[in-house]
Amino acid sequence: MKKLKLTGVLILSVVSNIFAQLPDPGFIIDAKTAIVITDPQNDFLSPDGVAWGVVGESVKANNTVANIESLFKIAKQKNMLVFVSPHYYYKHDHTWKFEGTLEVLMHSIKMFDRKNALSTDDFENSGADWLNNYKQYINENNVIVTSPHKVYGPESNDLSLQLRKQGINKVILAGMSANLCVESHMRELIEDGFEVSVVKDATAAAILPGLNGYEAALTNFRMISSHVFTTTEVVEQIKKL
Repeated sequence: MKKLKLTGVLILSVVSNIFAQLPDPGFIIDAKTAIVITDPQNDFLSPDGVAWGVVGESVKANNTVANIESLFKIAKQKNMLVFVSPHYYYKHDHTWKFEGTLEVLMHSIKMFDRKNALSTDDFENSGADWLNNYKQYINENNVIVTSPHKVYGPESNDLSLQLRKQGINKVILAGMSANLCVESHMRELIEDGFEVSVVKDATAAAILPGLNGYEAALTNFRMISSHVFTTTEVVEQIKKL
């Protein structure tokens, strides 16, 4: 019994050491690299947004708003493609017959609501609209806005198609929110054959009693993506292109 116990302790120690020294494959930014930003919208990033009460602390701690803007700005300077994957809900989405936990919450607080897919009535400066800081960049020719994703990942929109059609095979991922749409985009893009890195301070997440979405996401970013950047690191690399 003592030998078995010792063996178990040794195995646990070896496994812990392996995880403490996880490999970092790295990520080289080149001409086939694009930035993907999820949900750069008022409901997440504005103090007037419906989710600010739970995400605001994380957004401020990470300087998320300014860091996302830095990505837009350097991409414009270097004519680098940026793909924005937005989150919109229309009237018919509110008739879904079943929903996950946060789908129920988002629908109940009317997060990302728009009147319908073909109308922009009451859209300007609504919760579903872009944060004002970003509009000057999103309107530029180097930015492609995809169709909306509906839950968290890009399986329901045309992001992968748009990336492929532009000859992109490497993605720098940022946006909101870390453990939901950003992480889901990371997972699906990797499964779809893209090389993916994440900018850890150009995202944020909800913090609730006993639940920290940002910390949960950091673990998975490190374990799953090719590399985890800071905004400063990404900007410096893109400057060299």
